[in-house]
Parts: sequence; C-alpha cells; structure tokens
Amino acid sequence: MSLFHPNNLWRSASSTSASLVPGPIVATKAKTLCFEGAKQRIKKMFNEVELSVSSYDTAWVAMVPSPNSPKAPFFPQCVNWLLDNQLCDGSWGLPNRDPLLVKDALLSTLACILALKQWDVGQDQMNNGLYFIESNIAAATDEKQFSPIGFDIIFPAMIEYAKNLDLNIPLKAMNLDALVHKRELELKRCYGSNSEGSKTYLAYVSEGLGKLQNWEMVMKYQRENGSLLNSPSTTAAAFTHLKNSGCLKYLCSLLEKFGNAVPTVYPLDIYTRLCMVDSLERLGIDKHFRKEINSVLEETYRYWLQGEEEIFLDAATCALAFRMLRVNGYDVSSDPFSQLSEKDHFSSTLEGYLKDIGAVLELFRASEIIIHREESVLEKQNLWTRNFLRWELSNGSIHTGGLNNYLCQEVEDALSFPHHSNLERLSTRRAIERYNKNNTHVLKTSYSSLNIGNEDFLKLAVEDFNICQSIHREELKHLARWVTENRLNKLKFARQKLAYCYFSAAATLFSSEVSDARISWAKNGVLTTVVDDFFDVGGSEEELVNLVQLVEKWDVNVSTDCCSVNVEILFSALKSTICEIGDKAFTRQGRSVISDLIDIWLDLLKSMLREAEWLRDKSVPTMDDYMKNGYVSFALGPIVLPTLYLVGPKLSGKVVQDPEIRHLYELMSTFGRLLNDIRSFKRESVEGKLNAVSLCIIHGGGIITEEETIKEMMSFIATKRRELLKLVLQEKGSLIPRECKDLFWKMTRVLHLFYMKDDGFTSHEMINAVNAVIEEPIVLNEL
Repeated sequence: MSLFHPNNLWRSASSTSASLVPGPIVATKAKTLCFEGAKQRIKKMFNEVELSVSSYDTAWVAMVPSPNSPKAPFFPQCVNWLLDNQLCDGSWGLPNRDPLLVKDALLSTLACILALKQWDVGQDQMNNGLYFIESNIAAATDEKQFSPIGFDIIFPAMIEYAKNLDLNIPLKAMNLDALVHKRELELKRCYGSNSEGSKTYLAYVSEGLGKLQNWEMVMKYQRENGSLLNSPSTTAAAFTHLKNSGCLKYLCSLLEKFGNAVPTVYPLDIYTRLCMVDSLERLGIDKHFRKEINSVLEETYRYWLQGEEEIFLDAATCALAFRMLRVNGYDVSSDPFSQLSEKDHFSSTLEGYLKDIGAVLELFRASEIIIHREESVLEKQNLWTRNFLRWELSNGSIHTGGLNNYLCQEVEDALSFPHHSNLERLSTRRAIERYNKNNTHVLKTSYSSLNIGNEDFLKLAVEDFNICQSIHREELKHLARWVTENRLNKLKFARQKLAYCYFSAAATLFSSEVSDARISWAKNGVLTTVVDDFFDVGGSEEELVNLVQLVEKWDVNVSTDCCSVNVEILFSALKSTICEIGDKAFTRQGRSVISDLIDIWLDLLKSMLREAEWLRDKSVPTMDDYMKNGYVSFALGPIVLPTLYLVGPKLSGKVVQDPEIRHLYELMSTFGRLLNDIRSFKRESVEGKLNAVSLCIIHGGGIITEEETIKEMMSFIATKRRELLKLVLQEKGSLIPRECKDLFWKMTRVLHLFYMKDDGFTSHEMINAVNAVIEEPIVLNEL
C-alpha cells in the first residue's frame, strides 16, 4: 500500500476550483519596501552583537578601589555612568522592565547605591534609590517574583555591606529577618552539597560572600580571557581582593569595548550569533541570509576546532554549536558531551546546579542529531534530558505565563515534535505564532540583545509565510483542475486525496523558487494513490498486466491498446504527467530524462503487480523477497526521484546513477514501508493481507510475539533513520548536492507525521495541519 492510499487521505475542499499555476505573487510597493528594509536591518545584525550593559555589574566594577589611592575608584567612568543612568522611578536596571523583575531592580539599585556611597557621591540619586527600595522591598521575599541567580545570597550580603558604610537601608525587621533566613538556608544547602556544581555556583556569586569566600579557590574558575565565569561582577570582586592582573585585563577590555559600563556576561558573541541563525531557520526565512549564515557557521567551526572556551565551557553554547554545525553538514564529533551524557555529570556544572531548563533543552535538541551507530554519548544524553524535561513540565517547575511561558512552550514542542518528525512549514508556523519578542534574559541580573529577540525577524517571517501560502493556494487550484482534466475523478475505485498530497509537498518544499518540484511531488503523489488503489481493489488481472505493458511500450495507440476505460485514464494521466515533468526537467538539466522517469514508474508498477500476484496465489514470500519488493511498492520512487531534477542543481548521468542515490531511496522507502506495516498490521490482517509484521511472526514459527516484532522493527527503523540522516548531512566524498539529498529526509519527516499515531490521516489534527500550511494566513496583530 502506498503512502497516499485513499484510506489515509481526504478529499480537497477546493477540488472543483480551477486556475493556472501563478507566477510569483507581486507584493505592493509599500510591502516590498518594508520587506527589503527588514532584510537589510537583519543583515547588519550579523556584523555586531548588541548586548545591553548592566547597572548591577557596572556598580561592582565602580566599587573597585584604585591600588594607588584606596579612597578613589579605579574606574571613575563607571561611577559617572551610574550617576547619569538612574531611571525615573529611582531604580537602576533595564528600562520598561517586566513586572515580575522587581527583585532584579532591587538588586541593581542597591548595588548602585553602595557604589555611590563608597565614593560619597550622588546623594540625590542615593535618596531616590533608597525610596525605591523602601517602596518595593516586599518583592524581595515574594515567591511569585522572578529571582535572579544568587539573589538570596547577594542581596542580604549587600544590606550588611551597607551597614558597614553607615548607610541606613529602610527595612522592617521582619523583612530583614526573612532575607537573612533565606540566605542562611541557601548557604547551608550549598556547603552541605559540596558538589562541583555548588562550588561553581558559590564562585559565581562570590561578591555576595565577601570575606567568607576562599578567593584563592575561586581563581580556579578563571577563564583564558581573565574573567571568572565570564561575569564582570564576580571578576571585579575577585580583583578587589586579589589584584589579579588577568582580572584587570578583562575589566579593562570590557570598558574599552562597551564604554563606561559593562554587560552582565561577556563574551556572548558565539552564542548570540548562533541564536540568530537558529531563529532565522526556525522562522523559515534563513534563505534570505545564506551568505551571512554560512559566514557564522564557518567562524563557529573554526572556533570549534580550536577548542574555544566560549563554546566548550558553556553547555548551552556547546549544544547549540554542535546542532547547528552538524545539521549544516560540518563534521563535528559528539565527544565534547561525554561529560554531559549523564544527569549526574551535568549536575556538577553551574547550569546543572541551577537546573537551567534552557541549557537542558539545548542538550536535548543536540542529542537528537545522532548519525553514527556508536554514539552512546548522545543516546544517554537524549534519555536523561527527555526525562528531565518531562519531569520539570509535569511537576510545574516550568510555569506557564510570565517570563517562563515561552520556555514552557519550547519544551512542550521539543518533546512533542522530535527532529525527525517536524514538518518544516508546521514548525515554522508554530515558531512564528510563539515567537518571543521579549528579548530579556536573566542571570545575576537581566540583560537583552536585539540579535536574539527582534521584531524585524517576526515581521519578515509573517510576510514571507503569507506570500508563500498565497502561492500554495493558487497551486492547489491548478492541481484540482489537473485532476479533472485527466479524468482521475472519474475512477470510481479511487478517492483522490489531493489536499494531503499537495500538503506533503508544501509543508517541506515551500519556497516560490521550487514550484515545479512541489507540483511534481504533488501530482505524482496523486497518481501513486490511484494506481495503488487500482492494483489493490480497482483492476482485474488483465487490466493490471495491460497497464504495465503500456508503460513498457510507451508509444502506443491509446484507443486500441487499452483494454478498459480505467486503464486508458490511468495510462493517459501517467504519460502526460511524465512528459510534462520531463519537459520541465529538460529546461533545468539541459538533457532529456524521460527514460529515467519511465523506468521509475515501471519499477513501481512491476512491484505492485508482484504483490497482487502474491495475494491472488496466496503466496507467503520470504521476508527478504517481501522487503526487496516492498520498498519499491511503497510508491515513494515516483514522488521523490523525479523531484531531484527540479530542485535546482544540474545532475549529470553519473550523479543520477551514483549508488548513493539508490541507497538514500532504499533507506527512505524501507523506513516508510516498515512504519506503514506496523500501523496497518491489524487492519490488513483482517483483510487477509500479509505485511512485514505478519511475515516476521510467520517465519519466526510463532515464537516471536506481535509486540516483540514491532519493538524490534521500531529499533531497526531508528537505525535506518540515523543511517539516512548521516548520508544526507555528509558532504565529504558525496557527489549528490545537499538540496537533492534533503528531499529524502523531507519525505522521512512526512512519513513520521503520517504514521505518528495510525496508518494515515484520519484525525481533525491532520485536517488542521493542512489548513495551517495552505489555507490560513498568519495575522501579525493577533500574535
């Protein structure tokens, strides 16, 4: 049975509409200018990572005394910046902050007050800041407020420091007691753990420990750039105590780069640029920035080979770099994850100690890109990260709403739609509708980057999606006319499921540039559906043989050589469609490929005829014979193989005959055949038909159970999927262009969606998916 069997598909509501395939949709002049303007602004973002400065970290740098005069600041420019950058409500921090970030504002404000008090300047600013703290102090113990990393340690410590400076912080005794109690509990938990993760955490919040800290121990966390854990506030505190030259070099380099203030984390360039690439790909607009994206990937790969600390000492950055490089064809090893392949190993890192959901999510996504047989590191990583994320979702640790709402949706999506079953256009729509325009992130304090959350990304993605979708709707009307003109709707035994056939093309080959490929994919999907029905239920033995012979002869007299009207309709539709696709392929390839297209269809028809003979004779083929025939009869050949000629690159006869293409085709089709047979086993058993599951049980002498058979097959399917992905991503030694190899992987994703729950599209979920890709535009003001 083919993928597009009638039982798996539904009739298109637009099957009576008629229109020619349109040219590219012409946008209005205003929209075009807006579209191009957004593209140019995004391109500029690749050149410079924009990172907000942190009043909290700047305050700690401002508190560093001069080695020549302890009563003067080492960095007076930072003190001046604090004086000039207080917000109108008396606080310091990012403007227009989220209502859930009052703790962050309290922390930044108190740090700035301490810096000004230390150098006895800015009395008015201090008074305004103290008033803000007094007015908002209740938030310091409010569990609903988002808590910056280390708040429970650092904030009470700064209150103690204020006392030493004879600065009266307006706190009620009950507020102070509550804060001190939380600090004691947090320190007790850290010291009690004595794990590497807790030690790293205590090093990270060193400014909140002061004389309690073992500063010599902290220096083991110093990076090559001189920083402590890339944190300016931690580094400033360490320099104050130890006068380390590396710390000073780092702080000076920050001020040279950012002016009179510092960010809360630096460097962050690699991670930020990779986030940009990831966002553009997920939003479906990466095609507009291929040059810029390739430049980022090349640079990242160089850093990867050099063992750059910025990548390998941060779990999220390492995972993101690995995933982006591997899926884009770079040869990167999973060895760096050997220390993260177990949950216990991850717990020994700062991210693990903090239960950083974002980092775990990136590790999970990276672990899905398994391409080698022996990548147990990624398999283990996939298992624990999946379980971890499920647990955090189920116990409510990732709250919906507020700052965590986007993250919660991201986790749900990652768990619900694995990499191998994520149809691009559905994934793009979800990414657009859930796009996080709020680019605020929180470490010890909040920060933002226009490169990560940007409204231009969203506007461009919506416009691009809707333009493509309008083209898709016109193409679907053209296809409906094609069905009618070829009389396929007259075949009583077959139900043409045009919308789903076209959906599988539009959901994976969506850009306007590959319209011919999309049309070929959809037409051949419809034809394989009706031909499969013909061999299953619609044709007599004479008709089946007649159809095969007609395709073999090709140049025949339709009116005399066809033994029935049904055969005439089928052969005529096949011939006209093959010739049409052949003409389009000739234009692109500069050579005739008609004979190749005929051979592809002949292989399918002969395999279907053989299955019909097995059924008629009640034969029980060997498993080997069944699979050799079955991967062809699954009917993906006529859908995918002709499309190779229409996606762009010129393919010589040598490339087309390369064994790699046959191997890709065999892997994809074997994978699909087994997935189909697993889902359709019960129904086909009732109908008296044999498939891979029943044959395994029969040839196993009845010893192996249905459950055991299916489990073994699912494991085999996973192996084949990895083997296919490896071939698709592998560039070294491959003659096949990536655009062509991608077709096999795109069909694999379609198969996973079709057979996720049953043996085809039967639920309202799938109808909704078709509408989301083809029928329903995205309205920006609703997002």
